[in-house]
Formats: sequence, structure tokens, C-alpha cells
Amino acid sequence: MKFLNYGIIILIALISGLESKAQELSGFRLKAEYIPLSRYIPEGNAGKTAQKSDMKRIEGGIGIPLSVKMDSLGRAKVWAVSLGGSYAKIKNQNYDVQLFPDELLNASVGLMHLRPLSKSWNMLFMASAGVYTDMKDISSKDILVMGGVIFIKQFNPNLALGVGPVVSNTFGVPMVLPAIFLNWKTNGKFQVMVNFPEKVELAFKASESIKLKAVAEVSSMTADVGRKDEALLSYLQVISGFQPEFKLSKSLSLQLTAGASLYRSMEFTSRKLKDFFKEQKKENPPHFETTAYGAVGLKWNFGKP
Repeated sequence: MKFLNYGIIILIALISGLESKAQELSGFRLKAEYIPLSRYIPEGNAGKTAQKSDMKRIEGGIGIPLSVKMDSLGRAKVWAVSLGGSYAKIKNQNYDVQLFPDELLNASVGLMHLRPLSKSWNMLFMASAGVYTDMKDISSKDILVMGGVIFIKQFNPNLALGVGPVVSNTFGVPMVLPAIFLNWKTNGKFQVMVNFPEKVELAFKASESIKLKAVAEVSSMTADVGRKDEALLSYLQVISGFQPEFKLSKSLSLQLTAGASLYRSMEFTSRKLKDFFKEQKKENPPHFETTAYGAVGLKWNFGKP
């Protein structure tokens, strides 16, 4: 189970959803979100506690195409640079000792290359390096390097399946994990979009400029917090809610989200590779109670490559 959890966290950190990365090849996104104070439930304790934490987070990304070439079938071969980041401010109340950091910062620069391999296969290459820190004693240990090659089978315009290896030095030495993503969508007035492992959407197209959506999303952050035996903090969040989307212009859209933080956890583990494979039996892993969630987001598409 731990292997799966960290595989998802690393994959999200690298890809952040294939659709988002495709937009970042030539676009900009910005989102601010807020989760109010909710009770912390320690491992194995389902009872009420006085310990609470909230989170205010802003995240964004921009992609700048370096080279765009079209093949004989009109498909793009693109090289692009991406800049991305996420900053979280956390208020912690009623802890006997400070368990969680007050701040988290993930900031990275990456190189992406998208190219067709055949009529139905594409390849997406991504590599990034960045700082993943709690904003205290920033050092080389806070620098993480990630990369991956995803081979994408485009079954039809609405269905794509991607698989490939992802490499990360999160656990000290470079480690290879298998990655998989699924992108499926439908067209029409009622729409479904599945972007595994990040997002599921059910949408009603009220007009050309308004979509009313019900969404479920997974996001994560990670940081080296400098602890002797448990230096790696991994944050995982699952939210759902109502998300109207307004198309303000041909290239600019606004998203408002109101809903619930269904699951939120911050866990500390060792960064030693040998400890990664040690399965920890946790009948009730530490997490936070379900609470409200709100977000505002902007997306600006510079134009298709």
C-alpha cells in the first residue's frame, strides 16, 4: 500500500495530470485554495482531538514553447520549458509539540517534449528539478530531480492510455517506478472526463461560455523537513465539489470550486531506500477530518501548438 501511495504522489508531482501538462506546453494556470481548520486524527485513534490544522495554498504553472513543428498529418512535435510551483501556509493549533511545518514550498523548472511515433502512438518526455522544502534550512537535500517517458496510445480522439517509467531521487538514490495514466472524455451537453490519477469530472454544458461540473481531484506536495529518521513529509489531498467554469474569452477561463476535503494526510517517512520497502501496518493511518473546501482558478491558453 505504501508503494502505491508514494507512486501516486511522485507521479502527480511529475505529471500533475496529462491534460494540465499538455496545456502547460503553451499556457498558464493559477489556483488558490483554502481548507479551514480540521481535527487531526493520530494513527489508530478515531476519537476527537483538540489538534487542528488548516491550509491556504496557491499553485500555478506556465509553459513556454521552444520549438513547434508539424508532421505530414498535422500533428505537433513540441519542445517546451515549464515553470511550476505550489506554496502552502499552514496554521497549527493545540499541538503539544509542533508536528507539522508552518509552510511548504514546491517549485520546479522542467523540460517537456511531445512527439508522434505513429498514427496512434505518441511519446511525452518530461524532466524537472526543483526545491521541495518546509522553508527552514534550505539545502541540497531539498532538491529533487524527476523524469519520465510516457508512451501514449490514442485509441480515438476521446480516449488515451499512457504507460512508462518514472525516475525520482526522492528516496536518495534514483528510483524507477511504473507510471500509468488514463484520459477519457465524452462530448455533448453532458460530459464525462476521467484523468487518472488526478481528476474525475461530470459536466453539464449550460452554454458556450458556462460549464457546471461536479469534480473529484487528487493533489499532493512533498518536502524534506530535516528530521533525523523521518525526513520526508508527504502531503496527499482528495477533494470533491461543485465547480462552475466560466469562459471569459477565447483563451481565458475562470473556475470556482466549493465542496469538501474528503481526505487529507501529512505523513513522515525515511528517505532511505531500504526503508521504502518496509510495509508499515496501519489500521487507521493518521489523517484530518473531512471539512469544507474552496478554490478559485484561472486558465489561459496561449494557443494550440
